[in-house]
Amino acid sequence: MLDTLGHSMQQPGTRLSGALSNTSIKGFVAGHTGLNLIIFRISDHILLRELYGDEVASSIDTLLREGVHEAITDLHDPEAKGTCLYPLESGEYLLLWPDNGTRKYRLSDAAFTMKLRIQQHLKRDLLRWTGREPQINVGCASYRRRNNEQPEDDFMQAVRECRILARKGFDLDALRLSREFKAILQTRDIQTLYQPIVHFETGSIMAWEALSRGPADSPFRSPAMLFDLAEEMGMLFALERVCRENAIKRIGRLAEGQKLFLNIHPRTLTDPGFTPGSTRDIIEKEGLRAEDIVLEITERHSIRDFSLFYKTLDHYRGQGFQVAIDDAGTGYSGLSTIAELKPNFIKIDMSLIRNIDRDPVRRALLETIVTFADKIDSKVIAEGIETREEAATLLQIGTHYGQGFFLGKPQFPKQQSVQELSSIRPSVQPIPLRNIGCSIPVGSLARPVVSVTPATLVSEMRDLFKEKQPHNSIAVTENGVPVGLVMEYHLNRQLSAQYGVALYFKRPARTVMDTNPLIVDEAVPVEDTAQMAMNRNQLQAYDDIIVTRDGKLLGLVSVQALLHSLAQLQVELAKGTNPLTGLPGNVALENEIEKRLKTGGAFALIYADLDNFKAYNDYYGFKNGDRIILLLAEILTWAVNRHGIRGDVVAHIGGDDFVCVLSRQKAERICLAVTRCFKRLVRSCYSAHDRDRGWILARGRDGVEREFPLVSVSLAVIDCQGNCSLMEIGERAAQMKHFAKSIPGNVFVVDRRSPVGTGSTGTECHCAGAVQMDNSSHM
Repeated sequence: MLDTLGHSMQQPGTRLSGALSNTSIKGFVAGHTGLNLIIFRISDHILLRELYGDEVASSIDTLLREGVHEAITDLHDPEAKGTCLYPLESGEYLLLWPDNGTRKYRLSDAAFTMKLRIQQHLKRDLLRWTGREPQINVGCASYRRRNNEQPEDDFMQAVRECRILARKGFDLDALRLSREFKAILQTRDIQTLYQPIVHFETGSIMAWEALSRGPADSPFRSPAMLFDLAEEMGMLFALERVCRENAIKRIGRLAEGQKLFLNIHPRTLTDPGFTPGSTRDIIEKEGLRAEDIVLEITERHSIRDFSLFYKTLDHYRGQGFQVAIDDAGTGYSGLSTIAELKPNFIKIDMSLIRNIDRDPVRRALLETIVTFADKIDSKVIAEGIETREEAATLLQIGTHYGQGFFLGKPQFPKQQSVQELSSIRPSVQPIPLRNIGCSIPVGSLARPVVSVTPATLVSEMRDLFKEKQPHNSIAVTENGVPVGLVMEYHLNRQLSAQYGVALYFKRPARTVMDTNPLIVDEAVPVEDTAQMAMNRNQLQAYDDIIVTRDGKLLGLVSVQALLHSLAQLQVELAKGTNPLTGLPGNVALENEIEKRLKTGGAFALIYADLDNFKAYNDYYGFKNGDRIILLLAEILTWAVNRHGIRGDVVAHIGGDDFVCVLSRQKAERICLAVTRCFKRLVRSCYSAHDRDRGWILARGRDGVEREFPLVSVSLAVIDCQGNCSLMEIGERAAQMKHFAKSIPGNVFVVDRRSPVGTGSTGTECHCAGAVQMDNSSHM
């Protein structure tokens, strides 16, 4: 019998610690007189595999094994050093470790504690992958070998006991853990700590977040254990009420404009005991107002009744409370929840903030979120800031508020001062972006769409797809407001899976729809919509985009139509002005050069390019990179207008490349003015710390991290006259630009060869007159 069980386990499993990594389960059992057994079973594991595939199911298994490892470590049990984890059935694992009779806790309490820790470990990723909260079923038993008996029967009986208990669940009232929790709740033995939230612009404390902890000498010191057990016992509302009241009573005086953030489980809002009246009474008794309180709702918990939740939340807002979304971007609903809630504050999870100073992708994503928040009149709070470099990057991005150990740790009583930010505050000169207005709104591309309600049956939608060809998507709306999207190929994939038709055919649309489709207002530019569409995950990358007018469904836009329109837009932009600087582009520049060549007169070209720009762009972000490009555009335009003559042209040919077409007599004077002015003004685009030391630490194109000097400009001057082609001019300009960029600092070089078009065929660059502005030396 034991041989059969060992065979079904295939391999000894994942080794957690000890020296038995290659020992079979039969040998493991034979080597001990007593064992502790705990079975962990992922609820609906087979269904998850069918719905989301083997890759997701395997990832869940990996997370469970990691969670068991962490939970065993947290037990601090010397006997647990010899643990082994063995796979049984799909999503089911058996944990074994020796029992020598010295355990100081009941096995049932240990098993249930591990269950809570493992569920917490799985929660974030499982919500992100499936939209479901994890449910781990746990059973436990002890095995003790009897003299003169074979161990197989007793051990198999212990395994059966584990499985029976995992199926029926623990009697929570019988757990010592439950009794401890009830005692803590009855005595209100919960400590409240307050962590400051800092206003980045002023460096002052805008608010404190109240954080609750259980007694220091109990498992409930961990807030995850405290709240997860409360939810298991159906006492979450009671616990949050105690935490909320303690936080309000102990906060003390708030200055004008300061606020108190209270963590609220989404389901608490629908608790009859959580009423604005009772909460307001406590607030007023402590000398506070509803306007001083921010209800912080975590996105890591699912919301079971959205309509009731939103209705209740609107009611509390009407009482004066403000709302914050916690852990934005890590929950199951993403930006759609934010758009629906319209929170006053968006708190960004520390997983996005960690090492943001060294990760251009994270930085670009946060820049986008800050821009999004500004558009919906919300404010971004970056959580988990631990280093000066992270804080400096967040300041440069324009993040509104920050929170984390670098700024201030959770304390009681609340601290009144935080980390001084003046030394890391960037002093980038604001350069206004030009509003070119060259784009077209996405609403002009919207086509009519079939819409259904969330209650429409899947079978009815299948018929609609057959009848309404060539439409390949259906919008799901409530009172005209889009709440989901069903793509035909996604629906077919779900129905074609094993048991797919049986599972979904008679289910409502809400069970198969994408609850987080891309929804944009009709006025959003095409290029912004395309960028958002391409930033979606791989499964959604080619789904249609829902377009709204005043929040109501207007129509759909396919990715194909979007990209086609964008391509046409790019062609038009190339013919006209550069969208960032508003300067003439490539086509206008070519026309200007050809016009001058036809007259046969002499003229000069100045080719301008930035040095060390990529390192700056990666380090400070694309918004500040655009500011430097705009700075150079403004300086070139100013210098040509001041020192040039009527008809001289400044063109922006893309990226950080500019070309000036002008009179030969004025070229060197203009270059001198540009290098001097740029060297002085570019320093304002750096933080005081980087400006003083004269370099930043960033990764080059080769991926190696090193020191990069401040951004500088290289200018190359060439003469043109007579009969020549644009290709010849381009080749000569590229040679001189390459030479200019080989000289450190802000420089200009002048080509002393015969002008392009006068028959010169030499390839050697005789570059007399190059001026290096960093040390004013002449070449």
